[in-house]
Amino acid sequence: MTVTHAPEDQAHRRGSKGFRRINLGLFAAGLATFMVLYCVQPLLPLFARDFRLTPTESSLAISVATGMLALAIVPLSMLSERWGRMPLMTASLFATALLQIAVAFSPNFTVMLALRALQGLAVAGLPAVAMAYLAEEVHRGSLGFAVGLYIGGNSIGGMAGRVIAGLVTDLGGWRWALSAVGVTSLACALLFRAVMPSSSNFNQKPIGMRSLGRCFRDSGLVRLYLIGMMLMGSFVTIYNYLGFRLTAAPFGLSQAIVGLISVAYLAGTVSSPVAGRLVDRYSRRQVLWGTALVSLAGLGLMLFDNIVLVVLGLLLLTAGFFAGHTVASGWVSARAAHPAQAAAAYQLCYYLGSSVGGSVGGLAFSGGGWVEVTVFTAALTLGMLALGLSLRKLAPAARNLVRTPVTV
Repeated sequence: MTVTHAPEDQAHRRGSKGFRRINLGLFAAGLATFMVLYCVQPLLPLFARDFRLTPTESSLAISVATGMLALAIVPLSMLSERWGRMPLMTASLFATALLQIAVAFSPNFTVMLALRALQGLAVAGLPAVAMAYLAEEVHRGSLGFAVGLYIGGNSIGGMAGRVIAGLVTDLGGWRWALSAVGVTSLACALLFRAVMPSSSNFNQKPIGMRSLGRCFRDSGLVRLYLIGMMLMGSFVTIYNYLGFRLTAAPFGLSQAIVGLISVAYLAGTVSSPVAGRLVDRYSRRQVLWGTALVSLAGLGLMLFDNIVLVVLGLLLLTAGFFAGHTVASGWVSARAAHPAQAAAAYQLCYYLGSSVGGSVGGLAFSGGGWVEVTVFTAALTLGMLALGLSLRKLAPAARNLVRTPVTV
């Protein structure tokens, strides 16, 4: 995907009516998309109970969606070069919301998985092109603020989906919870359609794979992609199976409380900008190593059968994950000769980490409980740390004029 910045005289600047509409629209879009993607996570124990599944099998409700998202990111980003940014994002949001309502009425788990796979395809339309839309329509001096609000919508959406699902499930069951998320997502899609300005600076471009292929020839970029994959594999494993642990003895928490624990996501909202400032002061390598150590400390605390220590550990793990993701994704954009294509390649590996890592983590949980989950996620984190250490000898790449951030 080719990204060009908006012409100075046609770009929306901070404080303008168009800029406010873009921020509101993309915040709502990010909220809707990631709310739907992760709302089933606290419900996995209920799926296992109602559909008579193992934890690994129930985790497929997450894995099939993120796996399809990973596979669809690159093709949809290329499709947007011909079809346009706004039509693709609009279709993505409405399809995602309507499929969510359908998921709530799934008669069996097989149908649910088929619908979740289609959701993953639909969801991919937003992260595939949102950054390109912002780069084309927003003034360069206002772009960072706009990107921050969009990513804020993503992270808050991931948290809100879990919280809403947990609270509504305690009141009326998981089908009502999924329906509530679907209706909320549909409202966000309608808001997006009502307020978003149409593209003024989009120009159709030819579709090609050559520049994407170049992104896998740089060993430094490949290592950063693997770091993103390991980060996400570890993170999604913890959130997938923590609900099983907390609803069982010795904790015995309700679904509402388990959902509320997802407020730990806010630790990432704090750690991401902190990591960015630390990179400016020290170096990406040093900060990346530090994020791995923070995550390992969090995993250690979560081994204890004490809810205070578990929550504290989850906060540390979440902070370490988002900080590490911020460093790795920013490093990809800074290093790549083709930042937009490299960002798409990073997201491909990142969401594959969610899909594959989350399911493999279920095998660990079924085999040895939380201890084996800790061993598995610690191994991924140590692997990420080893790759980070190997980057000490990485030759610097040429600086780029265009930087494309990677979404969460």
